[in-house]
Amino acid sequence: MSTAHSSHMSLATPELVPLLISISKTMRALHGLKLAKLGFYNGQDELLMAVDEKGTMASSIADQLAIRPSTVSKMLDRLVDRGLIEKVGDPEDGRRTIIRITAAGSIAQRRVIRLRKELEEDLVKSLDEDLHRSMAASLMQCQTQLMNRLKRLR
Repeated sequence: MSTAHSSHMSLATPELVPLLISISKTMRALHGLKLAKLGFYNGQDELLMAVDEKGTMASSIADQLAIRPSTVSKMLDRLVDRGLIEKVGDPEDGRRTIIRITAAGSIAQRRVIRLRKELEEDLVKSLDEDLHRSMAASLMQCQTQLMNRLKRLR
């Protein structure tokens, strides 16, 4: 391969899908290692963050997290067993169950928030402010487009 050709190759724009998949896997693995220190598996933190003191329906959590209700149900059971969330009957409709965070769950939420803040600081410390802002805006736009496409496919 000639020098001119190899330098041209290095300037080529990488394909986004493999790059995003690789970034996602790496970030998920790093996040998972840190979550494990708190006693969580990937995904449980997102569910925990989706619940508050007022309560919400499991179906709302599934919609918010873009995961199947059956997956939410299994994850909820594990968090209920740990005393982080509770399931209570809906006073307005006895057929429905409300999901609420417990005091222990609120403490766990704060730990997850701290963990995410540490990951964020570690990730952005090598970026200048303009690049950080630009990347965040581009990734948020990409996420919105992908979520909309996913909703249409379901």
